[in-house]
Amino acid sequence: MTSAPSDPRTLDGLDRTDWAALKHVYGSAVEVPRWVRDVYAPERADDAVEEMLTSVYHQGGQICSAAPPLLPYLVAMAADPVVTVRRELLQLVGSLARVGCWEAERQFVDPGWSAAWTGALPVLLTLLDDSDPGVRRAVAQPLSHAAAEAEAVSEALWARSDAEPNGEVRSELVEAAGKLLLRAPGLTSTRDRLRDIAGQGSPAERLAAVTALRRALPEQRDPEHLETVVSVLRDARFDEPGQNEWGFRNAAGLVPWTAAAFGPDREVRTELSLRLLGHPQAGHRTGALRTAAEVLSTWRSPVPVLLPAVAGLLTDPEPENRQFAARVLGMCGEAARPWADGLAALCTGDEVSADAQDTAVWALARLGDRRCLGPVVDRLSGGRLGFALHQSHADGWWMYRLALLDTLAPLAGCADELLDPLLRRLAAATLKDERRALCQVLTAWGRAAAPAVPELLSLLDTDAAVWALDALAAIGPAAADAVPRPRLRALIDAPAENFAVSRLRVAYWRLTGDPQPALDVLLPAFDAPWGREEVVGFLGELGPSAAPYAERIRALLPEHKEGWLPLRCGYALWQITGRSSEAVPALLGLLNPLQQGRHAYRATITAVHRLAEIGPPAAAAAPALRAVLAADERPVRHGGWESVPEDDELCGAARAALRAFGT
Repeated sequence: MTSAPSDPRTLDGLDRTDWAALKHVYGSAVEVPRWVRDVYAPERADDAVEEMLTSVYHQGGQICSAAPPLLPYLVAMAADPVVTVRRELLQLVGSLARVGCWEAERQFVDPGWSAAWTGALPVLLTLLDDSDPGVRRAVAQPLSHAAAEAEAVSEALWARSDAEPNGEVRSELVEAAGKLLLRAPGLTSTRDRLRDIAGQGSPAERLAAVTALRRALPEQRDPEHLETVVSVLRDARFDEPGQNEWGFRNAAGLVPWTAAAFGPDREVRTELSLRLLGHPQAGHRTGALRTAAEVLSTWRSPVPVLLPAVAGLLTDPEPENRQFAARVLGMCGEAARPWADGLAALCTGDEVSADAQDTAVWALARLGDRRCLGPVVDRLSGGRLGFALHQSHADGWWMYRLALLDTLAPLAGCADELLDPLLRRLAAATLKDERRALCQVLTAWGRAAAPAVPELLSLLDTDAAVWALDALAAIGPAAADAVPRPRLRALIDAPAENFAVSRLRVAYWRLTGDPQPALDVLLPAFDAPWGREEVVGFLGELGPSAAPYAERIRALLPEHKEGWLPLRCGYALWQITGRSSEAVPALLGLLNPLQQGRHAYRATITAVHRLAEIGPPAAAAAPALRAVLAADERPVRHGGWESVPEDDELCGAARAALRAFGT
């Protein structure tokens, strides 16, 4: 049963608002009053806040029309002592404030937000004196976004800090003041206070002050900041997880958070990693490993400095650190070859966790080191495969399971040793996902997988038919001669799954040379809002025989300057006409991110491969590609396991293109 609020005025006017006329991310805001009332029912309060977070805040980027009228209730409930989710409400308010005050473009912010936020501030300021230290700490986050009132808010933060007995809360207040300085650089008193605290506050306050200064004033480098941070982090203790002044459960989170405050300062972040990789506490080493991974994903020059120290943790007493070190080495590819022996040693041993062994096997496979073959055969032949059946691509340093395809794709040169166990596993597989993953490996191996043709033919009557046909098409002539044409025709005329129609028909063309079935399903995409990249790519494969469609492809060129469509259109026109005059400008447009200081995306990297194919007529790309090779900061997305492999691929494609240009 819902309990009544301690002060009925908290909900005053709730039912007089026309919530049905307002919107959240998923549509009508008619349910908002129920969520607000549920906050007063302890058994439903958490779910109510989650509903509002998901629907009203969602993933940020906008302030919908429901947010301004909801904000006063969120703040009033956060101030009500009977509410059990006060901190969670303040986190929601802080997220909305960050988006509404700073992140969202103005056209995506409801006009009522500014007045609602101004009206909420007085109540939020009173919570700095709340009896609950968790509330005092939580309210610092929304207040840190109040740059329009920065002077008054900063004074209130410092006044609370001077009276605050709780070290964790003081650190949060210092950090909030630093965020205000970032938004309002004219707060000289806050800048001076932060500098004073950095030199003589408590350890946690010094750390908060240094990180705040570096975020707010990144151009004002102070050599003492590194020494302060290293000293504080080196001595930080986490004897009571969750009950300390650092705001993190352990150093594994605190170290990378601190390093991130130094932003583009490569030298400091590298040195911080080096100083803590040898720390006697496992959690500090974990944090230093994550920091090193972030640095290595961002810049090239720290590789010879950091990688030896990372490799030293292949024998770390902490199993998770051994695994993480192997993952970092594998991420760095060829640069990790000097430590291949250490990776090979990690592949076996009773004292090594299975996950660490799997990671070491993957890292050796990335190097093409044959010492991975025995462990791979064991995994294919045993009950525990050890690798994921789906690929994962995500930012951050969480240790998702490595994919079977990513592990085996680089081993096409060893197919003679791996095909038999792989095909036995394929024959015994009962899961559709496993058959798909194994077929994808054979597709990646291409012609090297030719002995697998009989087993792949047997899959044409199963739910793995589309992936089996992909693999047969990748094998090429050896498969085309063996595939029964009537069986193929029956398969494409009555596919088991609708999603596979176009893929089946493209594979049919690759095996038989008959493009008509694929054209029948793909050509309508010319007039659809999606799927045009696929039809253009297929027409390019047809080469000169697709000349009747060249004008339609040409008409698509002006629609976009970047992305897959101009890439496919430009390349297809070259494949069809043999002329580079249209293709090269389209592909050069894909290099704009590299020339404008933005990150390359997948289409950019593919464009460089295509420029290499075109050769000397594409030589205008040479200056941009030389700049790619000369750069220290990797011109790809940072902060994830794909960063270095993508940069390696981009550099390899750039070198190949420059050779093809003859420059």
